[in-house]
Amino acid sequence: MTTPLTLTASRRPDGTTVLTAVGEIDMSNTRSLAAALDDAPGRLVLDLTDVEYLDSAGLSVLFPHADRLELIAGPLLAPVLSISGLTDLTTDH
Repeated sequence: MTTPLTLTASRRPDGTTVLTAVGEIDMSNTRSLAAALDDAPGRLVLDLTDVEYLDSAGLSVLFPHADRLELIAGPLLAPVLSISGLTDLTTDH
């Protein structure tokens, strides 16, 4: 069974892709997240504000894109992203 995750892509006026995730990110849905990240060209803003859960499988999908990611995360995920070291490699808010 796949955990519910909604991914919505949009663009900022400067052309930067914004990918907004809502739900939970775990091993059951990382393929769709990976595909969305792969499909987005250049710099990418990943808004995780409405993500309630992120496991190690989800983190492993983010690391290959760290050099081009700008992360937006709420207080729930901020410690996970920090402890994983991902915030050391990305721009975060």
